Amino acid sequence: MDIPLFILALVAAFIYTLVASIRNSSRIKSLEREVHSLKRLMAAGVAAPLMTQAESAETAEAESEAAPEATAFQAEYASKQEEAAATAAPEEVVRDEAQPALAATAVEAPAAKESFESLLGARWAVWAGGLALALGGIFLVKYSIESGLLSPAVRLSLAAIFGLVLGLAGEAIRRKAVPGIATTYSNAMIPGVLTAAGALTLFGVVYAAYGIYDYIGPGTAFILLGLVAFATIGLSLLHGQALAGLGLLGSMLTPALISTETPNIWALFVFLTVAWLATAAAARRQGWTVVPSLGNAGLGLWALGYIGFSDTISAEPPTLALLIMLAGTIFLWPGKQLDTPPAETAETAVPERRAVRIMRLLLRPSLAINLTVSMAVILPAIGVLFAEGSIDTHPAVVVSALIAALAALGAARHYAVWPAIIAALGAQTAVSLMSRQGIDFIGLINDTGVTLPPVGTGYTAEIAMALGLGAILVLCAFSFLKRKGAEDADFAQLWAGIAALFPVWLATASFVEYGNLGRDWLHAAYGLGLGFVLIAGAEWLHRQNNETYRKPLNILVLGSFAAFALCLHTLTEGLVTTVLLSVIGFAYVLASRQRNWEVLPWVMAVASVAVLGRIAWEPTIVGPQNLGTTPVFNALLPGYGIPALLAVASAWLLRDWPGVRAKNFLQAIASVMGLLAVAILIRHAMNGGTLDDSVPTLGEQSIYTLLTIGFSGVLMTLDLKSPSPVFRYGSMIAGVIAVINVLTMHFFTLNPYFTGENTGRIPVLNLLLIGYLLPALAYGGLAYYARGKRPPPYVSMLAVAGAALGFAWATLSVRRFWQGENIADWKGFLQGETYSYSVVWLLIGVLLLVLGSRFNARSLRLASAAFVLISVAKAFLIDMSNLEGVLRALSFIGLGAVLIGIGLFYQKILTRKPALRDPRQADT
Repeated sequence: MDIPLFILALVAAFIYTLVASIRNSSRIKSLEREVHSLKRLMAAGVAAPLMTQAESAETAEAESEAAPEATAFQAEYASKQEEAAATAAPEEVVRDEAQPALAATAVEAPAAKESFESLLGARWAVWAGGLALALGGIFLVKYSIESGLLSPAVRLSLAAIFGLVLGLAGEAIRRKAVPGIATTYSNAMIPGVLTAAGALTLFGVVYAAYGIYDYIGPGTAFILLGLVAFATIGLSLLHGQALAGLGLLGSMLTPALISTETPNIWALFVFLTVAWLATAAAARRQGWTVVPSLGNAGLGLWALGYIGFSDTISAEPPTLALLIMLAGTIFLWPGKQLDTPPAETAETAVPERRAVRIMRLLLRPSLAINLTVSMAVILPAIGVLFAEGSIDTHPAVVVSALIAALAALGAARHYAVWPAIIAALGAQTAVSLMSRQGIDFIGLINDTGVTLPPVGTGYTAEIAMALGLGAILVLCAFSFLKRKGAEDADFAQLWAGIAALFPVWLATASFVEYGNLGRDWLHAAYGLGLGFVLIAGAEWLHRQNNETYRKPLNILVLGSFAAFALCLHTLTEGLVTTVLLSVIGFAYVLASRQRNWEVLPWVMAVASVAVLGRIAWEPTIVGPQNLGTTPVFNALLPGYGIPALLAVASAWLLRDWPGVRAKNFLQAIASVMGLLAVAILIRHAMNGGTLDDSVPTLGEQSIYTLLTIGFSGVLMTLDLKSPSPVFRYGSMIAGVIAVINVLTMHFFTLNPYFTGENTGRIPVLNLLLIGYLLPALAYGGLAYYARGKRPPPYVSMLAVAGAALGFAWATLSVRRFWQGENIADWKGFLQGETYSYSVVWLLIGVLLLVLGSRFNARSLRLASAAFVLISVAKAFLIDMSNLEGVLRALSFIGLGAVLIGIGLFYQKILTRKPALRDPRQADT
């Protein structure tokens, strides 16, 4: 490093000192003023009146612009109170204490805005003077070098003396300074500026003696720079946090300024650790937060840099240094000083939005310390996994130790929210990186000469790290819940979530990456034990009888189900896993008979969703090659049927459960699973004993349509017996889905007229019967059943869908009568066929008109009118041009007769007296 660069570094450090001093000393000095004022007022015997005056003064300061005469009134009031106190007190006390009381009153009075002259002369001059002194010393050395006036030894000695003189001058001024000046100009303290300038000068002298002139060796330079840094930290107790920051900066830069061919890593991190401890001790005494945060960052950066840029890594020194930093954070600073729960408990807190609560939890006053200590630990821990150099300790040991200690910090203090979160996330990230980076840690360790115990799978350390970190997170969670959970509800929920989620997550990653996917007893035992531990924890919280633990209890119960599910997947597969997953969920439903925990029904809901997820992943449950072709009696029956039956049983058992949402969700998912079970069995039977994505036939699709219509009717019946929004809206949704199937599949996609599918040899009992007539009758029956129970538009939709299907069946049956089994469009039309359509459509219109009149259903009458209009249009547009001879005449004669009859019928209907109608069956 040459001299200009070093000068720039010193200037930057000095500027940092000034800026930090401006930002951090104002609040401390304000508190000191208040304490001293109260002491003087108590000594004068006028504490109570002047405290009242101080409160009035604060109010007047806030309203000074609106009421400038308030200050005069307060001054007069204070004067009267002092006179009264002086009269009551002995004459000697009044004489001795009057001056301090007046001084305190002056201090407490609202301060006027500082003038530009004061800013320029009393503050800026001090800042500029301190900088000038430091630069003057440096320039003096530079000038002497360039001119050759003095030898290097003399120049360095004079610079050192100059630095010491600056420090002594600062101390002398501090001791003799007038208190009023120190209070007024707290951000421009001359003693602190002089001391900082002296420290910078001494730093420069030591480095020049080592790095430029080689007067001293690296060991001596290291010791001298450390002494200057520690002395600066010690003096910061007298001069403020900014000087502590300067001393910390010097201590962190000292190892970087000293270069040696044989670095001692233990000495490096011992020095950095001692520097951190000294800074933390000073921060504890003075209540600082900025400097310890910088100390955390500095130590973390040194550890990360050493791990990232070293060819051979000795893991113990940085690991122990970081562990000491965590221990110091727990016990030294902040320790218990900031470990205060929120001002309001769960019972007295004002209701607030969840987002506000989360932000209040994350942005606590110790945010800087939280984040810096967390990142200082987690980044080196993750960096070990990417280190290119050889390492003398298994990375799993380093990562486990650091993350475990960080989690302990999160569990030890109320304010350590971020250490808790980052420890959990870091654990999962480390496990994922160890597998995805493809790092051969065993080979890496063997290359360095370190021997590990023989392992069976080759991943013993990785598995131990993953499962061990999960166990540590659970232990930390219960530790916090036991000691502090009742005092901090938000943090208790956070730790409960960590215990429920991350151990299962870690074990799952370990099982997938390193476990025996066939049958893994180690991970199974871990999952089983973890599930029982979380259940036991929930029971323990239940017995505390504290409302604060309600949500943490529910979270732990959900975590226990996840652990049991992990255990199940490590031992079983296919059909057994799918069925037992629902069985485990059903066990939680049965537990609701003993405990009224609101989460228990949701566990069954989660289990059902998990079953549906497995079905979506593998619809055959056991694999296509293992699925039998026997209809109904195959693996699909228990795989789909048992979870559906358990879901239905759960919904029935919880029919009186107070939680409406859970009850409704279970009813909905039980309905879906029941419908899915029947549908999949039909698909298997109709598709030749296989399940694939082939397009269904019209017969198969018709069964699905009938099933959906029946499902809608079942839900409607359930709603009538046990009213539920799930049954009410579910029945209508099923009806709409069935109508969509008719419009898309029956009329177009699977219509034999377009596809050319053979309709069958039997005249009536053929594909058209199941594809059109049966769904039409089903729609008619559902519409009739829904009248008065569902909205009229929905009922009309069902009736119109049934009429449309009936029309399609009659039309296609006419075509089959004339064309045979194959009714494809490429065959064209016969004259008799064309005439038959008109006759059949008119008959359908008449039939619908009769039914509409019989049931007073306007929708059927409208459908009748539509068919008649279609017949009329066909007669004039098609029959007139295509039919010949007697067929044309008969077509028009028949059409006319029917139209006249329809007109007469309508006249009778519309002229009926309203009294003859049944209002209960009106279809509007």
